[in-house]
Amino acid sequence: MASRPSLKPKPKGKGGRKGPQAAGEEQSTAAAAARFVKEWTTWTMKTTKVAVHYGFIPLIIVIGMNSDPKPTLAQLLTPV
Repeated sequence: MASRPSLKPKPKGKGGRKGPQAAGEEQSTAAAAARFVKEWTTWTMKTTKVAVHYGFIPLIIVIGMNSDPKPTLAQLLTPV
């Protein structure tokens, strides 16, 4: 009977190839900087999305209440 391959995933951790660090150090620094920029951009976009989601209607109400012919709150919230 043939042995079946293992379905367990290989552990991912530190290690890997060992060799000269000088050549790979510049690449790892650039990769770390790129990863930092990507994470920061992702965080900024998620935070902006939440702020716009919860702040849009209050912004419209504040702008509407400060307009010249002062509408009532019901007039601001109804589509007609």
